Amino acid sequence: MGLSAGGRECPFSLDGQVVLVTGAGRGIGRAVALGAAALGAHVAVMARTAAQVREVARQAEAYGVHAVALPGDVRRRADVEVAVEAAWSSLGPIDVLVNNAGAFEAHEFLATPYEKWRGLVEDNLAGAFHCTQVVAARWVRARRAGRVVNVSSVNGSFGVGWSSAYNVAKSAIDELTRTWAVELAPYGIVVNAVAPGFIDTAMARARGESDFETEAFRRFYVGERRIPLARPGTPEEVAGAVLFFASPACRYVTGQVLAVDGGLSITY
Repeated sequence: MGLSAGGRECPFSLDGQVVLVTGAGRGIGRAVALGAAALGAHVAVMARTAAQVREVARQAEAYGVHAVALPGDVRRRADVEVAVEAAWSSLGPIDVLVNNAGAFEAHEFLATPYEKWRGLVEDNLAGAFHCTQVVAARWVRARRAGRVVNVSSVNGSFGVGWSSAYNVAKSAIDELTRTWAVELAPYGIVVNAVAPGFIDTAMARARGESDFETEAFRRFYVGERRIPLARPGTPEEVAGAVLFFASPACRYVTGQVLAVDGGLSITY
């Protein structure tokens, strides 16, 4: 645990901790990895695009910490096992796992083939399952405590059209967060989640245009303040909540899902 300017221990410091972030090549995952590095953590960054994770690892090392790039697909168990072993060997035992990898596509339910729907659900669930099982098993064997932070979505709590597969997967992430918190608590492992709302990332442009540039968004979410803060969030604002859950300050918080949505969820 690091020291504050006054010489006292700071519970929010990640000095010397090892943080593994999935989906870390861009957006929220990148912001989490760089935010962790800024707080003194050594970071392992995993994503499918090798060039992206190598660049994020390079940027993280500018904070004076060690970083390792882990190209791989979290949907594949073998990739996860290789990545976890590489992180553990290169940086030391993992202290924090951030399950951020996921995917979004908008589809009308009646026109969506089941295989497509099932694939989108798996895209958002398989990685969290594989990574948590592999890392938590190591924690249990080594008798180490650990912290898991899942990245969910407010879509997991509300009926949002044209995204049934994504909504179902994120709702499942919320329930897995609570279930894992109960099952893993005897080993000193805490599990929490953040649920972003409208965040300005590439995923928000998945349909070919920014959600935030549409007339509907400006009129309804901003003009009528359906989002009370009247703007989309940034990846760094989501990272702040993730890093709270990742920090030693979170030792007595588990099984919680925190909305990071500018107040959107309170207007429903």
